[in-house]
Amino acid sequence: KGFAIGSAVLTALSLLSAFKNKINDPTGYDVGDPVVLSGVLTGAMLPYLFAALTMISVGKAAAEIISEVRWQFKHIRNAKGISLGECIRVYTEKAEEFGEGVYRAAPEDEVEPDSDKCVAISTRSSVREMIAPGAYAVLAPLMGGFLVGPRFLMGLLAGAITSGCMLAIMMANAGGAWDNSKKLCEKLGLKKSKDPAKKEQQKACVVGDTVGDPFKDTSGPALNILIKLMSMVSLTVAPLLKDHKDYDHWEYGLIPTAIFVVLTLILGPMMNILTWDDPLANMVSGDAPEDMGKGSSSRSYEPLAGLPTTGNRRNTVCKVIGRLLGGGGGVHQNLVTP
Repeated sequence: KGFAIGSAVLTALSLLSAFKNKINDPTGYDVGDPVVLSGVLTGAMLPYLFAALTMISVGKAAAEIISEVRWQFKHIRNAKGISLGECIRVYTEKAEEFGEGVYRAAPEDEVEPDSDKCVAISTRSSVREMIAPGAYAVLAPLMGGFLVGPRFLMGLLAGAITSGCMLAIMMANAGGAWDNSKKLCEKLGLKKSKDPAKKEQQKACVVGDTVGDPFKDTSGPALNILIKLMSMVSLTVAPLLKDHKDYDHWEYGLIPTAIFVVLTLILGPMMNILTWDDPLANMVSGDAPEDMGKGSSSRSYEPLAGLPTTGNRRNTVCKVIGRLLGGGGGVHQNLVTP
């Protein structure tokens, strides 16, 4: 990941230098100039917006898959009427008794999950949720370059590259640390420890890794694409911006700005892509969000036993994540309890 970040930054810097030579502005790019400085500040904010959108997308897709998996645990059954959750519970008990991979159920007792459904959810979400970040990465240089001018765009690119590089490094390191802490807990066997403090430590590490994984595997690597894409778009439109002064032909910038506004209105209130409705809180109360399980039959989502339906939302979500993704023993039993 470090090499990938370094490669992206060097590529973006090369494109930035080519863009500077292409527009050839004789007034220079003094960072004390208000236009250039405003571009730097605007560009420095874009990686954080991009990272926030991708983190939200991962959370929504994960919540939808969790809901689908819990539904399958309860409702998918074999010819003998054994549910998928009951089959997994037996495997979990036998693994704790004899060790992983030793026990094998009889063929007539096996229950096959519908894994294609989870793959479909992930694939659909990956395409749908990338509309906003991809569109914003393309529209930002067009809006800045045509609405203000090439000097503003130069500052915007410099700010985005600097901020994106630092944010990508932080996300890669922090996400790796969270992931390794969870693996260390597994190595030390804290999940099966009789010490309650060690069990709580294992739960906390699992909850932390739900942030660490999208940090190092989604938002961090996506920033490499962001800075390269913005630099490439800027270099592509550089001939159109050549010899332009500040606010020359600003009316051209109204076109990408109008596209940005319309797209935001469509993706926000209409498609519910730019928003976060906290679907795990709905799971706690037993109500499934409207956009969960689309394309499937109507399904009911039972509340998780033992969790409060009121109170601090952040604590509730953390408890749900910890229960669903490995906190403490008997996880599968908790999942299938009505």
